[in-house]
Amino acid sequence: MAVPKRKTSKTKKRMRRGHIKLAMPNLSPCPNCGELRVSHHVCPSCGFYDGKQVVTTGKSAD
Repeated sequence: MAVPKRKTSKTKKRMRRGHIKLAMPNLSPCPNCGELRVSHHVCPSCGFYDGKQVVTTGKSAD
């Protein structure tokens, strides 16, 4: 069975794991209400997508 000759240092371990991290969603302002929303998704606050009312929400648009 293969056994490492030396202990992996903290630096080497962290360099290897440098790309393992949480990704932030790409948020952009809604052109209708200005609130942040995920790109290419319906705005959760006003219900608009591509300049059209798609979903009715309890809150009316400005």
